[in-house]
Amino acid sequence: MCRVVDLQQAVLAKNDACAHTLREDLAARGTALVNLLSSPGSGKTALLERELTLARSRKIPVAALTADLATENDAVRLARSEVPVKQVLTDGLCHLEAEMLGGHLHGWLPADTRLLFIENVGNLVCPASYDLGETLRVVLASVTEGEDKPLKYPTAFGLAHLVVVTKTDIADAVAFDEAEFRANVERINPGVEVVLTSARGGTGDGVLLDRALAARDGAPVHIPVMTRKSHHVHDVEDGHPYEAGDAPDGEHTHAPPEHGGHPHPTGSDTVASSRS
Repeated sequence: MCRVVDLQQAVLAKNDACAHTLREDLAARGTALVNLLSSPGSGKTALLERELTLARSRKIPVAALTADLATENDAVRLARSEVPVKQVLTDGLCHLEAEMLGGHLHGWLPADTRLLFIENVGNLVCPASYDLGETLRVVLASVTEGEDKPLKYPTAFGLAHLVVVTKTDIADAVAFDEAEFRANVERINPGVEVVLTSARGGTGDGVLLDRALAARDGAPVHIPVMTRKSHHVHDVEDGHPYEAGDAPDGEHTHAPPEHGGHPHPTGSDTVASSRS
């Protein structure tokens, strides 16, 4: 057991070192990375397409990389914004890692890119423990997922710099309790901003883009309590979330490949569009 924990620590330590280098490299070229995390079907692709389209209309140089286990569907959708988009197929890996991401960006990312949006694999467990060198980590949840989502996935929500609620145009139809959701977010991540959006209704258009640009230009970014306590924490599985400031010094729950964890393939990629 100690051997497994040591290997987990080594995997995450290596990722952190790669993330630190990637963050510095991107900052040196004036690019901020925005890491988007959510469950499958949350609507992050629809929201991101609108934000990319808005950025292009405002002549803000942006790019997007989207990761999935299979298909290039999301890249095709994002490419409609006519900004540079790249698809990464992870071949079964449930998250992106900093070293993998850096390899896919090399030789592809346009030099003048101000914002790079990463649409992580649809999963609120594995990606939460991996720093990608982001300036802004955004966690999304749709109104259809329930108000207790932050309590079920405290690591993902607890390490977020910004929380985005999607599909608010159907909030009444699914009896979404905004006040309860906000209270649960506050319990896990005190002080984090919660933004309401609707890709269909236009609510919140441009807010994600504005927050990302502000962070890129040096505006203060929310510091989660979990970050202060411990960088690597794992999800609580017994239904009892951490209280503010009480995140444990845990580790990522998946064992590395030597002990039956997920393999770490290099993945394949497709360039779905180029700068117009």
